[in-house]
Amino acid sequence: MDQMIMLVLILVVFYFFMIRPQMKKQKELKKFRENLSVGDKVVTIGGIHGKVLEVSESTILISVESGKMRVDKAAVSNSAEDMLVKK
Repeated sequence: MDQMIMLVLILVVFYFFMIRPQMKKQKELKKFRENLSVGDKVVTIGGIHGKVLEVSESTILISVESGKMRVDKAAVSNSAEDMLVKK
């Protein structure tokens, strides 16, 4: 019985420290990607910084230093302003 209680406690701790924060982070990222608008400054998962020029259903067109680039919304990691604030 004691082993069963310990196992349940370990699972509860694992859920609150590992799974729940990851789910919350994914939900915030999904909300950010859905609310992208023209003029937002973004950073892709590849590290490319750009400004949003056009938003479509699954892609965005961003302006980078050397021209324009169309990327999938899933490739956008976060806002460039957020990156500056975190430093």
